[in-house]
Amino acid sequence: REIVFHGKYDNADRRFLHSMAENTAREIYVMKLLQPNPFLTGKVAQLKPQAQKHYLNAELVFPDSASKSASPSWETDRNRHAILSSGGKDSLLSYGLLNELGREVHSIFGNESGRHWFTALNAYRHFRDHIPFTGRVWMNSDRVFAWMLRQLPFIRPDFASLRSDEYPIRLWTVAVFIFGVLPLLRRRGIARVIIGDEYDTTWRAALGNIPHYNGLYDQSIYFDSALTRYYQQKGWGLTQFSLLRQLSELLIMTILVKRYPDLQAHQVSCHASHKEGERVYPCGKCEKCRRIVGMLSAVDADPTRCGYTPAQIDHCLRSLAEKGVHQESAGATHLRWMLAEQARLSLPEKVRKTLRPHPEIVNLRFHPDRSPAETLPEDLREPLFRIFLEHAEGALERREGKWVPFDPLVQRGGQSAKGEGRGA
Repeated sequence: REIVFHGKYDNADRRFLHSMAENTAREIYVMKLLQPNPFLTGKVAQLKPQAQKHYLNAELVFPDSASKSASPSWETDRNRHAILSSGGKDSLLSYGLLNELGREVHSIFGNESGRHWFTALNAYRHFRDHIPFTGRVWMNSDRVFAWMLRQLPFIRPDFASLRSDEYPIRLWTVAVFIFGVLPLLRRRGIARVIIGDEYDTTWRAALGNIPHYNGLYDQSIYFDSALTRYYQQKGWGLTQFSLLRQLSELLIMTILVKRYPDLQAHQVSCHASHKEGERVYPCGKCEKCRRIVGMLSAVDADPTRCGYTPAQIDHCLRSLAEKGVHQESAGATHLRWMLAEQARLSLPEKVRKTLRPHPEIVNLRFHPDRSPAETLPEDLREPLFRIFLEHAEGALERREGKWVPFDPLVQRGGQSAKGEGRGA
């Protein structure tokens, strides 16, 4: 089996593609073939875990390769920040933060050719009409994914009609968007590309003795580091990072709705959204909808401002009580605890008694591997942490397996938060 790449792929390109292909093959094996997956059919649905030396079965072939890059280095300005924008809470908050700090912000939307574009449409139209430097790149990757699924005999033929919060096989959609917008970043001389990822998207796990990233590699700090290394090897002058690694999903929602309510009104996080007139509305039925409605309700915000009807809000809260949400366990428990304390959830008494608050969810979390302060460029750290601390209960640092109070504005040895960092 071969995958043939035509073009002048240099050493950095080939190393990057080999690494990503091997990693993706392992993640698909673990997360899509070994985990319960309603899209699978036949013997593949009964596979048992088996560790392999390599998980990539194809040979990557580069018939036109070059040893060195033929492309010139990029001229970039580190005050120019591109946000990979989607209409979700993370990219909206990232824009609000950088705009408040007076940075030049380019919100770049990846316009998929299918219905997934609906999630971004409300925000894109607002940004296009009112916010400078907004851009859009059309891409048809979703058509390629659908075509590939039809070639796989172990995927149900009716996959397109099956309602699910998960994709059948594919992972790493963020990478598709990033490489789709790179030409625009080069043209605009942008030095920093911002991905909206929170604390709980960086995980290392294992199924038996098979290591994996829990299906979240393209949202992890490891992905940012790998992409930044690749950009630097190519001479492109780009760094990639998230502004939000120290924040839980609940804190992100809190800061967005309290500090930038006009931006939050354009939020659509539902992948089954639909159009009514010129506006896109969430379905009010999926896991993402009940998560968003739950968080907004918990922080005493009004979900109708971003398109939910009173009936949908009631349905989401009932479903949340019955099914929970797909968050880190501490975050999901803390959310249910908050809603139960506010009498917004109807839970059996025996269930309610088991709920406990998890205060780390409403604190900034500095973990040495998942969310160190150094993930942010030094010029952004202090101003961002000051904003975050206006809405969080405080900050915590992970030491010897425990969360302990921590002042991110005064690091060890009396140094301020303006120390040297990874980002340029």
